[in-house]
Amino acid sequence: MKQRVLPSVLLAWVVLVSASCSQATPTLEVATAEPSPAIATAEPSPTLLPKATPAEELLAPDGLPKETYYAPFPLPITLDGDLSDWEGVPRVTIPEEAEQYPELPGVTFAAAADDKYLYFMGDVTDDNIISGEHGTDYWNEDSVEFYLNATGDLGLTGYRDGVAQITVPPLNIGLSPKESVVGGVRGGTAGAQVKVVKTDTGWAVEVAVPLKHDVWNIRLDHGNAIGFQVHLNGASTANRDLKVIWSAFDRADKSYQNPSVFGKLIFFEIGQTQVVEVEPTPRPTGIPVPEDAAYKNASLPIEDRVADLLGRMTLEEKIGQMTLAEKGSIVETDIAQRNIGGLLSGGGGYPEPNTPAAWAKMVNGFQEHASQSRLGIPLIYGVDAVHGHNNVYGAVIFPHNVGLGAAGDAELMERIGRATAAEMIATGIYWNYAPAVSVPQDIRWGRTYEGYSENTELVSTLAAAYLRGLQGDELADPLMVLATPKHFVGDGGTVWGSSATPGYMIDQGVTDVDEATLRAIHLPPYIAAIEVGAKNIMISYSSWGGNKMHAQEYLIADVLKGELGFEGFIVSDWGAIDQITDDYCEAVVTSIKAGVDMNMVPYDYNRFIDTLTQAVRDGDVPVERIDDAVRRILTVKYELGLFDYPFAKESLLAEVGSEEHRALAREAVSKSLVLLKNDDDTLPLSKEMPRINVAGLGADDTGMQCGGWTIEWQGKKGDITPGTTILEAIQSTVSDSTTIEYNRHAHFEATADACIAVVGEEPYAEGMGDSDDLALSTADKRLLKRLPDQCDRIVVILISGRPIIVTEQLDEWDAFVAAWLPGTEGQGVADVLFGEQPFSGKLSYTWPRSTDQLPLNALAESGEEPLFPFGYGLDTNGTQVAKVIELASP
Repeated sequence: MKQRVLPSVLLAWVVLVSASCSQATPTLEVATAEPSPAIATAEPSPTLLPKATPAEELLAPDGLPKETYYAPFPLPITLDGDLSDWEGVPRVTIPEEAEQYPELPGVTFAAAADDKYLYFMGDVTDDNIISGEHGTDYWNEDSVEFYLNATGDLGLTGYRDGVAQITVPPLNIGLSPKESVVGGVRGGTAGAQVKVVKTDTGWAVEVAVPLKHDVWNIRLDHGNAIGFQVHLNGASTANRDLKVIWSAFDRADKSYQNPSVFGKLIFFEIGQTQVVEVEPTPRPTGIPVPEDAAYKNASLPIEDRVADLLGRMTLEEKIGQMTLAEKGSIVETDIAQRNIGGLLSGGGGYPEPNTPAAWAKMVNGFQEHASQSRLGIPLIYGVDAVHGHNNVYGAVIFPHNVGLGAAGDAELMERIGRATAAEMIATGIYWNYAPAVSVPQDIRWGRTYEGYSENTELVSTLAAAYLRGLQGDELADPLMVLATPKHFVGDGGTVWGSSATPGYMIDQGVTDVDEATLRAIHLPPYIAAIEVGAKNIMISYSSWGGNKMHAQEYLIADVLKGELGFEGFIVSDWGAIDQITDDYCEAVVTSIKAGVDMNMVPYDYNRFIDTLTQAVRDGDVPVERIDDAVRRILTVKYELGLFDYPFAKESLLAEVGSEEHRALAREAVSKSLVLLKNDDDTLPLSKEMPRINVAGLGADDTGMQCGGWTIEWQGKKGDITPGTTILEAIQSTVSDSTTIEYNRHAHFEATADACIAVVGEEPYAEGMGDSDDLALSTADKRLLKRLPDQCDRIVVILISGRPIIVTEQLDEWDAFVAAWLPGTEGQGVADVLFGEQPFSGKLSYTWPRSTDQLPLNALAESGEEPLFPFGYGLDTNGTQVAKVIELASP
């Protein structure tokens, strides 16, 4: 799962597909021939908009500001850029301040109709027109957007046929209506023709939209109302996202997603005296729920409560529960109106400010909205707390799984799970998208560090222990959260070069093995997780047997839910259903029928809800499959205690980043380090050394220590969250008489008894880390070459999410330590370097001599020895450390 936050103006240009797999013949009256609006045959000189008409002379009344607009008809308009024929039409200026301050960018708009067309006019004041400067990316330049909802359902919350955003940029200046560029969500379905001209004060646009065609039939009746909205994208050189919005209901720039935030356009027949008032469109409220409903009775068995609740739910309410949306995309009122089942924060999905208290306030606010739905079903809120509550500034960041695999300590994993759960619950989050139970077979994969090991048995043991720590003996324990073993199944076995995701090479690729191999290597961790109580499993982006995993009915429904008896619910990965096929409806139908219970949409939740709802009504998805999915989701929500208390336990806020949790992380770091070389007993170092030189970017960089999935999805270098760097740890460990000089490039003022170089990988996540060049960086190689002339002994500490090829450099080093991605507590590294803790870690991955030995089966087939075998690790006496967990050979 990942965070891909797109600018809202970019999202507005995504073309949505139909919500129904099988399109029925439209019942609308269809014009037999497409008429043409009146278009000037010669290019006239643009005429400024006439002065405002006195109210008593207007052809239609002024509407309620920012809510209603009265459009006069019939009124002939010529599409020529000459605005003189708009005289007498009510006009609105946004922003209102632009009427008083002409220097402000603004637009004056109006609407009218004749017997065939609805017309819009926009007169833009802007002395800095930005257009045609970014090629096809004109979405982020100046434009006027007119929105229409002609479906008759003014409470509609998602786009479908009959809703359109018509976006007109000024790059159309000088073009004929037939040559003009029109964009927007479903903009092409409107059949709009436009004319754009340059004016003395900016630019002006006229738009003609047919009242009837194969998408809508707009009734030209006095008092008829349709949804209507206007935006001005008043781009400036300083802020190309600057936007002015007319409708008072659109407070968060959601018109491109949610037509219910439009205002209303009301047709007004010229000469009429009666002003028709349009009442708000009521939304279905459903049958009232009695206070003594069984599903509200905590004394009843969960099974009975779920059955009662499910029996009261409408189809729309059920499908809402199957919807998991990214928190930044949600219109908060939609949580109740659309009965949203879950929200999530992807990597980087934090509130402002990013504090534990702000997280608690944010999530509590979402839960308050959920409580306002007819049935009051609480949300389940999820995050990728993959090495601590890693989105939260100030939370403790534990070593990534690659390091915890080297530690091989099941009891330690259980304690880390409990600490992570406590920090999550403090912020109101009861769902953790972890642990990854991948069994990586090729360390070129950018997600290698999320896997404990290449060894199936070790992965199964540690993942089960961590899951017990998160969930305890039962989910009802108020200090427990829901775990999510992922990504089912075979994500660690994909083949290099098989990924179809742009920029990726192996992540989300094809697991090209037979079923026996899939079951032997990749399935056992899920069996172990189910045995200790797993109630949620996430599906993999990868493919097997010619199909995306999200389409694998055999593996999800038959094997996981049937053969293995999994009773929890299945969640998709981030937008992964969309990868099944380009036909969105087919993708949704296929995945739900395959056994996916909740879709991590993540953005356009209305599209998913409307698509699946229509698919059920059309018979493409059985109602029984919907009921099964919702029953599973509701059962877990009850088991978690969310119906009793879904909010943050703010009494636990002091535990976020607590000293107790930092001490636990420090212990985990010290146990995860693997000593791979120690000539002449170089380690442990003496705290009394006169001088130690420290080099390398990784020595003083918290972000590099933590790696990806830390505050941001991809992580980030620098002081990204509180912690102790390795350099700070060294400085606090040595004696007062020891001189520590740090130079990241190894340009030291004097030679030293020992040099410590901290080198390795910069942060990355998922497919962004796919790499067939696992060598040290050029900068790292250069600084390492400088060390022999400046140090008596060289100690190299490698910060990385996987083994790195160091075969050529290894002979030049006296000691070599794999520190993996240790997280915020760098003191754990110093504890082992200076002998306060022993080296006990051992390799959970085979360390190759070269990339020619990749993937793992290539090494086996070659008959050659790796640089270091699986399970290798020295203590400071030069002998291999004892195994903590006895394992079969990988």
